[in-house]
Amino acid sequence: MHKVIRIDISKQTFDLSFINKKQKWEYGKFTNDKNGFKKMEKLLDKGSIVVMEASGPYYLSLATYLHKKSYKVSVVNPLIIKRFSQMQMNRAKTDKKDAQTIAKYGIQMNLQSELKFWKPQSDAIYRMQQMQTIIDSYNKQLTMMKNQLEALNSTVMIDTTVKESIEQTIDKLNNEVKTLELKMKEIASDNYAQTMKLLRSIPGIGIKTAIAIIVLTNNFENFDNYKQLIAYIGFSPRIYQSGTSVNGKGHICKMGNSRVRKMLYMCSWAAKKHNKQAIEMYERLKKNGKPERVIKVAIANKLIKIAFAIVKSNKMYNENHLALL
Repeated sequence: MHKVIRIDISKQTFDLSFINKKQKWEYGKFTNDKNGFKKMEKLLDKGSIVVMEASGPYYLSLATYLHKKSYKVSVVNPLIIKRFSQMQMNRAKTDKKDAQTIAKYGIQMNLQSELKFWKPQSDAIYRMQQMQTIIDSYNKQLTMMKNQLEALNSTVMIDTTVKESIEQTIDKLNNEVKTLELKMKEIASDNYAQTMKLLRSIPGIGIKTAIAIIVLTNNFENFDNYKQLIAYIGFSPRIYQSGTSVNGKGHICKMGNSRVRKMLYMCSWAAKKHNKQAIEMYERLKKNGKPERVIKVAIANKLIKIAFAIVKSNKMYNENHLALL
């Protein structure tokens, strides 16, 4: 059996733990830099499997280092580890207990051949991810500034200097967002022209959404099927039902990527006017009495399914292609 190494990483340091040959836990603490990476590597075997949580951007340097050294690396969503811990009936929460939980998860998933291994994304994806993060930050500031200006305008008097300052800030943020969006479009067109062309052939999916999907999926390399992508975005239905006594309303599971979910939600509204399959779905669900919100989610899921199918098949969208239904 390969040695499974668990790593808990932060900005400056990372903790390592594993079960040694004597079936006892060993622990280590290292700096999150190349010196720490080299010292940590002395504890690894050739076939070691490293499991770590996706802790912001802090895992990237170590994961990249290990991947270049040909070690198998698995980067796991913290929510998955939390659910696994709950299944293990863990009551205590300490660093050592967390270490054991992640290691046990890695061992179990590896034995079941279900442990997914990480690989670096392209520089283009990393650059667009950073730009999208800043755009999201700017948009939040824009909302705050606009709300502040609206509130001040509703007062008896607003200072001219204050008003000009807010308006200039809004203009500057808008210009910065436009500049970054144009740069993202340029990068996507230069590096993922075919995927962009395929996605844009789907009625209802615009340029911004196509770019967001490419960034989210690492150009569709991070998902094996459309169901995984739907779950990751957060459009999977959550059923609240048990026996005959509990039968609550179903909802979508909003634990995925909220930004892309909102974009696809808006795309579904355009699709119901221009996309043949979406139009047919809308009319059928509307006839069955489904509310608009539910229909939008269903159409968004349809768009994801179609997008996954045409990119994987490398064929342009065809509204009469029944295989995409």
